[in-house]
Amino acid sequence: MKRTVLAMVMAVFCCLGMSAQSVADKIVGTYKAVQNGQESKVKIFKYQNGYRAQIVWLKEPNNPDGTPKRDHRNPDKSKQKVLSSQVVLVEKVTYDDGVWKNGSIYNPTEGMTYKVEIKFKDAKTLEVKGKLGPFFKRVYWTRLS
Repeated sequence: MKRTVLAMVMAVFCCLGMSAQSVADKIVGTYKAVQNGQESKVKIFKYQNGYRAQIVWLKEPNNPDGTPKRDHRNPDKSKQKVLSSQVVLVEKVTYDDGVWKNGSIYNPTEGMTYKVEIKFKDAKTLEVKGKLGPFFKRVYWTRLS
């Protein structure tokens, strides 16, 4: 009898853990992002113990002279040669009660990194908020897939 009750309790906790994980995975997908007139597609995926967002497509991947755009404003010199169409924007966000947070967002047009909070505004729209102290900037990404 004790084994049956223990097995049932373990099964309930396993199901609750999987349910919370599937809610956190709701963010996974590809989104359209427009910032400062630059249109891109951003893919959000599970990475290590959280989630990461990376540019996977740029509407205008080349400079006017035809050379590929690179992350030349990145303060990390080792990342300045990364193609702009492959820049990692969001790092290490984790899910907590409807919000993905505790990570950072990189703004390649400024070369700056900020704290980030991400949540769904509606079923297809992410509200992405970069924060620096009491100041913040909010952008919206629209789900493509």
